[in-house]
Amino acid sequence: MKKVYMMLAVCAIALASCKKDYTCSCTILGQTTDSTIADAKKADAEEACDALNTSAAILGGSCELK
Repeated sequence: MKKVYMMLAVCAIALASCKKDYTCSCTILGQTTDSTIADAKKADAEEACDALNTSAAILGGSCELK
């Protein structure tokens, strides 16, 4: 049983550090634009989308990670 738990833990760690493509959807002045954040960890994608959100906020818009 311990081996099963060890395998599950290893799989969970491996999946948590996966890199994949994320989409940051921004709406500015009624127009929606999607930006692809390629080959990134989720935390890095969230940081990039937050930076876009800061820029969009200047024009009264917002962005969210999908």
